[in-house]
Amino acid sequence: MSDRPSVTYVVRVEWSDTDAAGHHHNTAVTRFVEAAEAALTRERGLTGYFGSAPRVRYEVEFEQRLYFGQQVTVMLNVEAIGTSSMTFGFEVWGEEFDGRPRRRAARGRYVTVHVPLGEDRSRPWPTSWIAALS
Repeated sequence: MSDRPSVTYVVRVEWSDTDAAGHHHNTAVTRFVEAAEAALTRERGLTGYFGSAPRVRYEVEFEQRLYFGQQVTVMLNVEAIGTSSMTFGFEVWGEEFDGRPRRRAARGRYVTVHVPLGEDRSRPWPTSWIAALS
């Protein structure tokens, strides 16, 4: 990852995260990553971020399966901050489980933009948010 602000977030795969194939549903990765993003914004003291930072691009490479009960570690970092956009990078790791070794399950990146509540287009990030995430 990088020297930019980052967070490591640990979660467990719950039954509702799995599908009929017996492993995680791909949407679970998005939820795990967004939980890590929420932890990062809390750690940095950002209020009002959620609800004003929609995702405009999301890409992920799914590499391994995750299973019900397995511990998952998400590593999320800020890759770049623009005037009104921000790019995050992430890795999702399935920890050793049921005889399976620790493996990276997914990696990717996504872009958010600042759209203040009540606005319909992007605006520059508040300077306090840039300072908190730089």
